Amino acid sequence: MTKRLVFAAAAAGMFAVSGAQAADLPVAPEPVDYVRVCDAYGSGFFYIPGTETCLRIGGGMRVEFRFRDFADDGNSNWGSRDGNATTTRARAYTRFDSRTATEYGLLRTYVDLWFTGDSGGSTDATVTLENAFIQFGGFTFGRVAHGFFDFYTGDAWGSMLDQGFSDHETTVFAYTYGFGNGLSASLSVEDATFSRGTLANGTFNASGDLNDVYGGHKMPDLVANVRIDQGWGAAQVMGAVHQVYGDSTVQDSAVGWALGAGVTFNLPMIAPKDSVSFQAAYAQGASAYVSSNLDVDGVVKASGSVDTATAWGVGGGFKHHWTNQLSSGFSASYASLDGFGQTYDLDQWAVQGNLAWQPVSGFLLGVELEYLSESYDNPSANLQSDDDLVGMFRVQRTF
Repeated sequence: MTKRLVFAAAAAGMFAVSGAQAADLPVAPEPVDYVRVCDAYGSGFFYIPGTETCLRIGGGMRVEFRFRDFADDGNSNWGSRDGNATTTRARAYTRFDSRTATEYGLLRTYVDLWFTGDSGGSTDATVTLENAFIQFGGFTFGRVAHGFFDFYTGDAWGSMLDQGFSDHETTVFAYTYGFGNGLSASLSVEDATFSRGTLANGTFNASGDLNDVYGGHKMPDLVANVRIDQGWGAAQVMGAVHQVYGDSTVQDSAVGWALGAGVTFNLPMIAPKDSVSFQAAYAQGASAYVSSNLDVDGVVKASGSVDTATAWGVGGGFKHHWTNQLSSGFSASYASLDGFGQTYDLDQWAVQGNLAWQPVSGFLLGVELEYLSESYDNPSANLQSDDDLVGMFRVQRTF
């Protein structure tokens, strides 16, 4: 009996000691998903923990001091006591780019948000959805900063005046097929409300603007292009079909269309990243595809039928790096609009240039001048020839 008690006490002591020792052992940590660098799509991407999706978060900040139209005292903000001759702008950017490799090709989403505060009494910033699209294989669905007709949109900043090329945001449902060696073809169905000008009936509202008798949106624009991107540069030919649809006061419609071609040549023999570009476009009833400065697609005749306006334009630009830190961009364009008769006939010239200094990567200070001349063949009280000369000083940080 005594021996059994001794053995039981010894066994209990052993278990107590082993339990205490176990309690003193370190506890294994929970598994941690460390952020991994994703180098498959360039710098700045990382894997979202627990997934095979790569994400890049970027953005920037831009501040501008603007000198508004000082081309002529008779029709400028400087010549009027009520006009704002100088203004300011602060704009912040937030960008999210996610990419996942799938058996069907790349799955990508891209969101680009702009927050803008301009001169004025309100402290509220306006929010712009510049880009918000999904790409899957060769498909693109969503809002894009440039439709599939757009190619060359200028080498200057064009922050205050448009540079005179097709350049407009829109929502697309598109497919791009790559043939190899940089050659591709795209077919896109695009929201036509973003490429509309004005369907004019010859009357003006109280503000002196043309009354627009465009009807509701019925048919989207159909856009196609063939493009090549290689070491020497890039080139594109493009076309678009656009419906000019009158409202209930018109009861008529017409089919508009546009054709264009552009080319960019890289000039490494002058300086790295230098380039020169040329572009031309012609349109019937789709003037925005020639220049975003043109705003008449058609005219309602006395008979009530719709007559499409004719537009054509040419332009080009040059990007030059004076040094590794100092660069300039120049753009020039001409566009002509021919409406029914001479009432809306218009010639437009646009010239822009800048000088930018980048002391460190992602940081820029620069100045730009922008000029736009609009000359009507038959000016009237509401359609007056005008010229605008504006300038700005810009500070920008991008990351």
